[in-house]
Amino acid sequence: MAHRVRPWALAAGQELLDQLPADERLILPALQAVQQGFGYVPTDAVALIANSLNVSVADVHGVLTYYHELRTTAPAPLTVSICVAEACQATGARELIAHVSANLAPVGGRSDDGQVDVVEVFCLGNCALGPAALINERLVGRLTPKSLESALSDSRAAL
Repeated sequence: MAHRVRPWALAAGQELLDQLPADERLILPALQAVQQGFGYVPTDAVALIANSLNVSVADVHGVLTYYHELRTTAPAPLTVSICVAEACQATGARELIAHVSANLAPVGGRSDDGQVDVVEVFCLGNCALGPAALINERLVGRLTPKSLESALSDSRAAL
């Protein structure tokens, strides 16, 4: 399943924000609503959120840049999130990351073809089957470089 990304439109962004009360405590929910609606938080959305909640652009930007789950660029169709918690590290996560970095993209980067983002996450709750990763929303465990390549190939074919 590819990420849902739709083109940013100011009116559509305002529609999303109109569903929230104008409360300064709702910066994070507003950012999450925009990201859910568009797949990321476009630069233009920051001022729109600030205006809607009657807070400063700096306040919104501070929350946006604090939470790693919030994106400021559109995601690639596939995201590989590799677990780096202790159990996964003990079963080969670092070796898996080295393989992915050498053959696909570095952690925090995007593949040359623009189809895959690679990120590290801390604990997917699949400790008994480490190393584990998410390929979009699909949890895969007991990964080796070969099994990860196979899972990625299947996911690419499904796009």
